[in-house]
Amino acid sequence: MKIGIIGAGNIGGNLTRRLTALGHEVSVANSRGPQTLTALAEETGATPVTASEAAKGAQVVVVTVPLKAVPDLPTGFLDGAAEGVTVIDTGNYYPQRDGRIAAIEDGLPESRWTEQQIGHPVIKAFNGTYAQDILDRGRPQGTPDRQALPVAGDDPAAKQAVRDLIDELGFDTVDGGGLDESWRQQPGTPVYGNRGDADAITKGLAEASPERTAEFRA
Repeated sequence: MKIGIIGAGNIGGNLTRRLTALGHEVSVANSRGPQTLTALAEETGATPVTASEAAKGAQVVVVTVPLKAVPDLPTGFLDGAAEGVTVIDTGNYYPQRDGRIAAIEDGLPESRWTEQQIGHPVIKAFNGTYAQDILDRGRPQGTPDRQALPVAGDDPAAKQAVRDLIDELGFDTVDGGGLDESWRQQPGTPVYGNRGDADAITKGLAEASPERTAEFRA
């Protein structure tokens, strides 16, 4: 599969490592330019590109940049993507880093805000995952207590594509509902950073409160 990754930080870098190892064709971009991604490219075989080029021909695009950087993504960066491209949003709102985003403070789910900024539906996944776990904790399907990740989004086909990819990476998934329910996996909720199995994640999603904890409010 052709996959574009925009953001080469902890999550983006480790997804690049795992997805190339699984045989996917990965293009990776960051805010500083492809010349700064030489080491990652040499390590993984991924193609370093600009953010404008990352989605070219891609069936899946991962947006894994700080929330404050989402509005600065290149205009039309998805224009060259494959028809029906699935966009994964891994982002979290950290007001200490991102500044105050009024709509999110007023209750708009973080990924709904991101979707509005980029003008394309997104699937929320990997936002509460420790980056190192992407490398270390993947297990074959059917392994007892296999770690599970919540996945939220409105498009059933796109959501299934993401769930299949996560399964390939070695993790179970739990349907987190539509994007309007994706607050259930935002920072401060029971599933954020939770390494539990599918039962634990299902329970955590059900127990989540829509009220932001003080730590994650501006």
